[in-house]
Amino acid sequence: MLTDRFAPSPTGALHLGHAFSALLGHDAARAAGGRYLLRMEDLDRGRVRPGCAEAICRDLAWIGIHWDGPVLAQSTRRPAYAAALDRLGRAGLTYACACSRKDIAEAAAAPHGGAHGPDGVRYPGTCRTKGLAPGPGLAMRLDMASAISALGGTQAVASLGFTELGAGPHAESGRITLDPAWLVEVAGDPVLARRDGTPAYHLAVVVDDAAQGVSMVTRGEDLFAATAIHRLLQALLDLPVPSYRHHKLICDEAGRRLAKRDDARALSSLREGGATPADVRAMMGLD
Repeated sequence: MLTDRFAPSPTGALHLGHAFSALLGHDAARAAGGRYLLRMEDLDRGRVRPGCAEAICRDLAWIGIHWDGPVLAQSTRRPAYAAALDRLGRAGLTYACACSRKDIAEAAAAPHGGAHGPDGVRYPGTCRTKGLAPGPGLAMRLDMASAISALGGTQAVASLGFTELGAGPHAESGRITLDPAWLVEVAGDPVLARRDGTPAYHLAVVVDDAAQGVSMVTRGEDLFAATAIHRLLQALLDLPVPSYRHHKLICDEAGRRLAKRDDARALSSLREGGATPADVRAMMGLD
């Protein structure tokens, strides 16, 4: 059975871009007689706004989205993330990192600085060989080169892939395979747990998608590159691989992707201004 999910962060109001992603996944799941789940990515407690999760639920219900089962809050799932991180650590695939964002930015600004990947500037591997003991104030990173080796080397990793069914630039791509060189040279060693101990997006999303039985992931094309990291983690953790649908982004008149600061395009503002759910669909070309 097809199972899709919408996983917003309760840090601000939903806007048209969120609605587009949610409606695409919801409509596809219902058309296939499948399930649609709602998950709150609320791990970043410093950015979570009181009452925002409830407002998200109201907005989704208003545009006609109804989900199956209770809403899953990532903040209740920390033991599962810790277990996954421990498994990777016991396999020798993680290391502690003391670098701050400033440290990484300065390394990137130096001559021959790092490339830009899914997480911004590629981490230069400063702490990879330091042997720091994990502890408070240290992030945990995936050792990408060691991970590729653990999976059998570059040829084995190159044979891994995922099915792309998107509506964006990869719509006709079908089967996407991984590029080991890109993973090492551009993606680098992604953070799996932040310096404050918070599980990072890459780890949490693959653990939760597997736990919830998600078979289709609908999300924006800006996350297409991150999917290669997720596919690698799925292989390392023996997790099932869903299909992916990376869709176009909804932009403003200047061509900039919508952000949570775009209050005029927030669903709540549109509703208060007299718009109907049908109007919202028409704004996004879904009527």
